[in-house]
Amino acid sequence: MSLRDLDSLYIAPTYKRFPVALVRGEGSLVWDEDGKEYIDLGTGIAVNTFGYSDAVWAEAVTSQLHTLQHTSNLYTSGPCALLAERLCTLTGMKKVFFSNSGAEANECAIKAARKWAAEHNGPEYSTIVTLKNSFHGRTLTTLAATGQDHFHELFQPLTPGFVHVAAGDVGELEKAFAENKVAGILIECVQGEGGVMPLDPDYALQVERIARRENALLMVDEVQTGNGRTGELYAYMGYGLHPDVVSTAKGLAGGLPLGATLLGERAEYVFGYGDHGSTFGGNPVCCAAALSVLGRLDGPLLAGVRAKSEWIREALAGVPGVKGVSGLGLMLGIATEKPAGEIAARCLEKGVLVLTAKDKVRLLPALNIPDELLHRAVGILKDVIAE
Repeated sequence: MSLRDLDSLYIAPTYKRFPVALVRGEGSLVWDEDGKEYIDLGTGIAVNTFGYSDAVWAEAVTSQLHTLQHTSNLYTSGPCALLAERLCTLTGMKKVFFSNSGAEANECAIKAARKWAAEHNGPEYSTIVTLKNSFHGRTLTTLAATGQDHFHELFQPLTPGFVHVAAGDVGELEKAFAENKVAGILIECVQGEGGVMPLDPDYALQVERIARRENALLMVDEVQTGNGRTGELYAYMGYGLHPDVVSTAKGLAGGLPLGATLLGERAEYVFGYGDHGSTFGGNPVCCAAALSVLGRLDGPLLAGVRAKSEWIREALAGVPGVKGVSGLGLMLGIATEKPAGEIAARCLEKGVLVLTAKDKVRLLPALNIPDELLHRAVGILKDVIAE
């Protein structure tokens, strides 16, 4: 049987897969089981930070595999401690809790806000405010946090205690705080699954001001926007925000499962012994991978992300069929006259992998994609959009 036949027979049908089985990748190129080559502008949904089989990343992972592949959190491991130090040094945060995914990182953030608020404001302060059109994960609690009704329909009852407000509407945010005992507010600086929509910078600062005034925690979901994706190490840095809690995952370990919840000074000691845990969180191999990734997200690399982003915008300007481009860095959404799904399918036929987000074509290429490949892929994308 083919790989696709096996997949269809044995894997729960929760994904609308493209008709391709990928078997090998190198950099920003990947090949399917028939040997066809593709330029990848999706990177596993912003996960493969430096593309496929990156030599520096692979060496860090392989070395750790031959040293210590796992130890429980009953013991200290070097990569876990070093990664926590690196994250805190780079961000000014104080403590880190490691998990396996973005959803888990957001669950941890929500738990932190509720515990902190109960201790500082009273146990009735438990409501978490999030934004409409947001996406925070697929567990029951992070689905409840997600501000998109269609994600909620099949899984009632969801975890209670969440209020969703329209992004950009300060009045609605003020009303949410007035009518609820709020523990914290969780935002994405760019709503990725919501259509690659950046927050208005002035509104983001208003969110922080209100959270401070109301003694609630400001939490920023950097699962997709983090680790260099927007041209900043973390997107909140470009907004001038000072979050109490930051969640991240996806590109952090460059292709291995790792989530992290960063706790700032106000929330530094919110968790004590036994308050939270994870069997695989802080896995030495994943942490070694993340140390390799973070060690390369320097100023020149981030400047390159911003430059590539600007080039893509300029290349798409005025193209027939393009209605607009949104996003930051190498997290871009293209509004098109033709359905985004049709464009993604046609690009696949022509050897380019792109994604969609709501009604937009979504681009999430490797941060170090060579200009030659980027230019070739965008050229194909332009032709497909204009067909």
